[in-house]
Amino acid sequence: MPLALLALAIGAFGIGTTEFVIMGLLPQVGTDLGVSVPTAGFLVTGYALGVMAGAPVMTVLGTRISRKNMLMLLMGLFILGNVISAVAPVFAVMLTGRVVASLAHGAFFGIGSVVAAELVAPEKKAGAISMMFTGLTVANVVGVPLGTWVGQSAGWRVTFLIVAALGVLGLAGVAELVPDLPKPEGVRLRHEAAAFKNTQVILAMAMTVLGFGGVFAAVTYIAPMMTEVSGFAQSSVTWLMVVFGLGMVAGNLIGGRFADRKLMPLLHTALGGLALVLLLFTFLASVKAAAVVAVFLIGALGFATVPPLQKRVLDHAHGAPTLASAANIGAFNLGNALAAWLGGLVISARLGYAAPNAVGAALAAAALVPAVLSRRLELRSVRTTAAPVPVAFGHDAAPATAGATRS
Repeated sequence: MPLALLALAIGAFGIGTTEFVIMGLLPQVGTDLGVSVPTAGFLVTGYALGVMAGAPVMTVLGTRISRKNMLMLLMGLFILGNVISAVAPVFAVMLTGRVVASLAHGAFFGIGSVVAAELVAPEKKAGAISMMFTGLTVANVVGVPLGTWVGQSAGWRVTFLIVAALGVLGLAGVAELVPDLPKPEGVRLRHEAAAFKNTQVILAMAMTVLGFGGVFAAVTYIAPMMTEVSGFAQSSVTWLMVVFGLGMVAGNLIGGRFADRKLMPLLHTALGGLALVLLLFTFLASVKAAAVVAVFLIGALGFATVPPLQKRVLDHAHGAPTLASAANIGAFNLGNALAAWLGGLVISARLGYAAPNAVGAALAAAALVPAVLSRRLELRSVRTTAAPVPVAFGHDAAPATAGATRS
C-alpha cells in the first residue's frame, strides 16, 4: 500500500476522535454548559447534519483546486472548529464549533476515498479505502478513550484542544506524504450529480443511513447507558470506548478483506447481525458481561459495512465518483443524526437509557430492505446481460450465414 494512505489515515484519526469522543463526555459537557443529556446529544446530531450538508458543498468547491490542497484546507477547517468548541462559553457556541469541524468530515473522507482508490490497482480498492478508514477506527481504540479520560480528569475543553492538535498533525501528514495530484479536469456538477440517477447508488446510501443509524442509536448515549443501566462506574466509560473501538477495527478489517470478493453477502450478514445484537442489548443492558460483548459487536458489525458500502458507491458512480463518495459519507452521518435524535426522544419519553438500542435494532433491520432489493436488481442485471443470443438452426441458418458472408 502507498505511504500516502498513512497520511489519509492520520487525518481520519483526528476526525474520528472528534466525532466519537463527545459521546463519552455528554454528561460533563451538559453539566458545564447547563443543559440536559438529551439536549447535549444535539452536539452529535449537529455534527452529523453538518457532515451531511457540508460533504457535497465542500466537495464541489474542491473541484476548483488540487485534491491535495483541498485535503489540507479541510484539515484547517477541522482545526478551527475544534478550537471554537474548546473555548465555547455557552452551548450555542459549542454547537457552532462542532458544525464548523463537521464541514471538513464528509469531503475529507469522500475525496480521500477517491484518492486512496486511485493509488492502487482496481482489485485493491476496498483494501485501500479500508486502510484510510483504519485511522477512524484506531481513533476509537486510542484517541477516543484517551480523550474521554482527559475530559473526565482535566476537563472536556482540554480534550478538544488536544483534538485540534491532532488536526495539526493530520495537516502536516497530508502536506508531506500525499502526492500533489492535479485537480480533476472536466468535472461539472451536472456530470457528478448524474451518479444519483443510478438506483444502486441510492440503495447503497439508504443502507448507509439505516445501518449506521443503528450503531449510533446505541453509541450516542453509551455513557449514561453504561453507568445508569449496566451499573459501571463513570471511570469505566473510558475502557468501554476502547472495547467499542476494538470492535470497529476488527469490523473495518473484515469489511476491507471481503468487500472485494463477497460484498453483498457481507452486507446482509453484518446488517442482520447488528439488528439482532441491538435487539438483545435492549433487554440485556443491565448485565455487565452482556453489555461489554454487545458494545464490541456493535462496533464490529457496524464498521464491517463501511468499506463495502463506500466501494459500492464508487463502483456504481461511473466516471463521477467524488461527489457520490462524499455524499455517502454524509449518508453515514444522516444516519447518526437520525439515530441520536430518535434516541433522545425515547429517553425524554422516560423509556430508559437502554431504549435507544431498540431504535437501533429497528434501523438496522430496515437497512436489510434496500440490501435485499439491491442484490435482486444486481442478479437480474447479471441474468439479462448473460442471456444467450438466439442461434438459428436448420433451414434458417443458411440465409443468415450467407448474409453475414456477403457483408
